[in-house]
Amino acid sequence: MSSEMLNLFLSSFGETLMMVGISGVLGAALGVPMGIFLYLTDDGGVKPHPLSNRIVGIVVNAVRSTPFIILLVAVIPLTRFFVGSSIGTAAAIVPLTIAAAPFVARLVETALREVDRGLVEAAQAMGATTWQIVYKVLVPEAFAGIVAGLTITFVSLVGYSAMAGAIGGGGLGDLGIRYGYQRFLPEVMLMVVLILIVFVQLVQTLGDALVRRLSHR
Repeated sequence: MSSEMLNLFLSSFGETLMMVGISGVLGAALGVPMGIFLYLTDDGGVKPHPLSNRIVGIVVNAVRSTPFIILLVAVIPLTRFFVGSSIGTAAAIVPLTIAAAPFVARLVETALREVDRGLVEAAQAMGATTWQIVYKVLVPEAFAGIVAGLTITFVSLVGYSAMAGAIGGGGLGDLGIRYGYQRFLPEVMLMVVLILIVFVQLVQTLGDALVRRLSHR
């Protein structure tokens, strides 16, 4: 492999890391509170509110059910508003974050549902506020499940980031399309696939190890 191609791989991998890392953190920052809200306002929740729960649930489901390649194109105006361009690594972070947030929200909601209802009722009986129930009961008890959900999200974002290369999003996906597909260099495409596989395995392994450690506490 030439030094020029090696530099291309390194810079593309750096772009993929940036896309996945930033969108994953932003998606978690939006999705975790959204998931907590969905749990609290559901029927039988700590603060049931069917109307707001249904509205947020519809939005979450709508975004989750939209194929990512369509979402990439649909949010171009929003992307231009935030970053001033619809192509490049920074531009790809916007649709990646939008895709990640509702995904995280549903996984967090599911993790919270696994918490023993008796613990919540005991906290309510002792006069705990909603915030105290969330902060001292729900999140600590569901933390391992939340981390598992975030791991799944980061793994999914790796695939989404590669798809973003189809519209000039940068990263390994863009490298594979421009060199492996358009310039008929199958060895480049193979390397891109191998790197993505190793990257996903590493993320999944680290996430699983953290979940096991949290579960044994």
